[in-house]
Amino acid sequence: MGRRTLLGGTAVGLAAFAITPGAASAAPRVRPGLSAPKGFVTAHGDGFRLNGRPFRFGGTNCYYLHQQSHYMIDSVLGDAAAMGLPVVRAWAFADGSGASFRPLQPKPYTYDEDAFESLDYAVYRAGQLGIRLVLPLVNNWPDYGGMQQYVQWFLGLSDDSYADATHHDRFYTEATIKACYKAYARHVTSRVNRYTQLRYRDDPTIMTFELGNEPRCRSDKSGATLLAWAAEMSAYVKKLAPRQLVAVGDEGFYGQADDADYPYSDYEGVDWKKLVALPAVDYGTVHLYPQSWGENPASKPGTDPAAWGTQWIKDHLRDGRALRKPVVLEEFGASVNAGQGIADETARLSIYTAWTDAVLSGGGAGDQFWILTSRVDDGSFYPDYDGYRIVWNSDPASPTHADAALFSAHAKAMAAAG
Repeated sequence: MGRRTLLGGTAVGLAAFAITPGAASAAPRVRPGLSAPKGFVTAHGDGFRLNGRPFRFGGTNCYYLHQQSHYMIDSVLGDAAAMGLPVVRAWAFADGSGASFRPLQPKPYTYDEDAFESLDYAVYRAGQLGIRLVLPLVNNWPDYGGMQQYVQWFLGLSDDSYADATHHDRFYTEATIKACYKAYARHVTSRVNRYTQLRYRDDPTIMTFELGNEPRCRSDKSGATLLAWAAEMSAYVKKLAPRQLVAVGDEGFYGQADDADYPYSDYEGVDWKKLVALPAVDYGTVHLYPQSWGENPASKPGTDPAAWGTQWIKDHLRDGRALRKPVVLEEFGASVNAGQGIADETARLSIYTAWTDAVLSGGGAGDQFWILTSRVDDGSFYPDYDGYRIVWNSDPASPTHADAALFSAHAKAMAAAG
């Protein structure tokens, strides 16, 4: 998973930029049409509704809002507002001490209120700009601690536990770990934002609480272990925050034992349709990285990542309709790599056009490209760690300028089609 490996260095690479959260903030650029969130987004059938009207969106991801200065938060959210992107997905976890990031939960059942300042500010600023947030509560990956940190805390396994699925996957079954995760979910959903004076569960700016970012359970190919955990935790989070949406945050793997194609197979122990069907899960999440998943000509001669991705989207939209649940393509990305079927930026733009068109024409509830970044504290742009970076308001000659314009136009089309 090349993208995840690259992201592993992100926290270290930005250590120099993690200055005082109260740093002077830039005035965000606001696009007319976005206004402060009023009312909670709800799920009805295979779509969302907001204040009695259909709600469809083109949005984005920016994971680092919970760790950075006001300037950096304003820069990203201001750009999102300027692009007309009404939904941003950002991390709401940072577990363990001794790493380059500032932990929200330095040790079990202990929460650093000063460290939560950046997340509080991001929620506050998003609300001002008319942006809704999707907040995952734990990471499958070791970035910002993740499930590995919980396993280390309670089982003493200090190695890279994802390398051994039997270690990593005990996150889903150990009673002590589950209790700690529940306590963290309770803390986040019930905490009072220092800027808004609202509990997170009472703030319509927060559209969704996600159980995790890309949960997998490779040790149980049947999908039963992850399904049982998701059933328990989705019901628990829904009880904590009944007005917000709840999603699993998984990648959409189908869990089919008789299918050799990796994303459709049971290799990762994820059965997407069963997860989406859970009563406390409001919508299905889907990720799309055909190059990282081996769906490219370098790994499979003759495979077109663009066409493969379009079919992946269509399959999930079809199955979401059958399940009567909304479907959001909440992460997707393509990087320029001639050997993997994307020769240049023009080819990448063509792929993004095809995928966003598939969501729009197929009735998808929303999509969120990976990843919108903006300025860091010295005024330069956030580094392109994984090859998927999109920046707004840059030089028209910038390689991603056309992509950013596409996503802005797509967001407008999704809103109009709602």
